Amino acid sequence: MADEQKPEGSQQPPPAAKPAAPKPAAPAPKPPATMAATPWTSEMARDLKERFGERVKETSTYLGQNFIVTTPDGAIPVLEYLKLEADFDYLVDITAVDWPKRADRFDLVWVVYSFARNERVRIKTCIFDGFKPPTAVGAHLTANWLEREVFDMFGIEFDGHPDMRRILMPDEWSGHPLRKDYSILQQDQRWVQENLGIESGQ
Repeated sequence: MADEQKPEGSQQPPPAAKPAAPKPAAPAPKPPATMAATPWTSEMARDLKERFGERVKETSTYLGQNFIVTTPDGAIPVLEYLKLEADFDYLVDITAVDWPKRADRFDLVWVVYSFARNERVRIKTCIFDGFKPPTAVGAHLTANWLEREVFDMFGIEFDGHPDMRRILMPDEWSGHPLRKDYSILQQDQRWVQENLGIESGQ
C-alpha cells in the first residue's frame, strides 16, 4: 500500500534533544605545600647556636633564604649580634602572621640585610596574644616606625618602645585590621558614619 502523502507545508517534529551529560565534579583544591626547609649549616649558624644556646631553636634555609627561629627572649640579642658582629646593619622589615587557633597566636618576624655580604636573614619567634616583646629600637632606629605598624595592624605592643601608638589608622580606630578575626567592613562603616557623617563606600 502506498504511503499516505502528508499535507503540503506540514513538518516533522524535531528529534528530542539528548540530555546533556553531567559535568564532572571539580577536583578538590590541593592543600598548600608545606615549606620544605632544610637545616642551615653555616659557620654563622653554628656560632649562633654556641653563643645563644637554647634561645636559638632552629637555623634553617628555604629556597636560598636563611632564617633563625628563637625563643621570645632571644630575638633581640640575636638581632644585636647580627648587626654588631656579622654586618647585618639594615633592618628591612618587622612583620607578623596571625594564627588565631594557635596558643602562641603570632609569628613575629624581623628581616635584616647585610650590604657587605649581600645577604638577607630572617629572625622569627612565636608569641601569645598579649605578650609584649622587647623593642628593637636600641639596635635599629628604624624599628620605631616598623614596630608601630605591627602594633597598628596586629595589636602587638613592644615593651620599651618610645612612642607606641598607631601609624596608619586614625587614633580613634577600634581593633587591628590584620588580625584574622577582624571585620574590616563593619569597622569601616562605623568609623565613616561617626567621623564623616556618610555611608561607607565599602
